Amino acid sequence: MKTVSTIAATKVRMMKSSVRCLTFGLLGLLPIIGVPFALAGIWSSFVAHKQEKSFWNPAKPHRIAGLVCAAIGLLVWGALDTIIIFNAFNSYVAG
Repeated sequence: MKTVSTIAATKVRMMKSSVRCLTFGLLGLLPIIGVPFALAGIWSSFVAHKQEKSFWNPAKPHRIAGLVCAAIGLLVWGALDTIIIFNAFNSYVAG
């Protein structure tokens, strides 16, 4: 059986992970350098979501907003970064 302090610590970690997800998700919207932040935001979202199965998360809106921002940032900047790297490589090889 979990003690009260263990339950409280788990809840605090879950809420911190949700806020971290929002922070990384917003940083994931930055051009060029946002992809690693977006990946970290998605990872933080999954960590918090796993703990939400046992406890109520008052920071759930933060986690959801962070996940949406991270996904958008990853799709947009990941695709654009791939195109830029592909074009740079092709111009180097042709060159």
